[in-house]
Amino acid sequence: MSRLEEKKLVVDELKKVADEALSAVVVDYRGTNVPDLTLLRKDASSSSVYLRVIKNTLAKRALEGTKFDSINEILTGPSLFAFSLDDFKSAAKLVKDFSKSHESFSVKGLSVGEGLLDASELDRLASLPSKEEAISMLMSVLQSPIQKFAGGLQNLPSNFVRTLDAVKETKS
Repeated sequence: MSRLEEKKLVVDELKKVADEALSAVVVDYRGTNVPDLTLLRKDASSSSVYLRVIKNTLAKRALEGTKFDSINEILTGPSLFAFSLDDFKSAAKLVKDFSKSHESFSVKGLSVGEGLLDASELDRLASLPSKEEAISMLMSVLQSPIQKFAGGLQNLPSNFVRTLDAVKETKS
């Protein structure tokens, strides 16, 4: 296979991943050693994050016309791409956790859909609740008034009996 064909395969693969991904994080990985990057790759595969180092020129071609087109603005120097495939925050959380113990690992930017977010937004994105957690929180909020109403109905007969007892005591 020629180098041109290999590059086309890389571009096609990245374009396919970008079309399916929910969010993307771009990182400058200079100063991070190979064993640490290998550990990061293992963590990425277990958390449904597509992680790959790709040349900027190939990445620009692949991301052109996708929802992550805005990432092209920050592509300078070596770039490691992390795409969240199942949960929009998984790549951000993975990068945040890894960068805590590796100071040389610096975030260039991230994207959730059309816009480009600053690297400072990584913590906010990583700390957002997942879809399941958000649904659970919403259901809890919706369920609270119903529970209070049901509790009030449950206490109604006993309150009525206590009121009758109080009336009986006052009349006797």
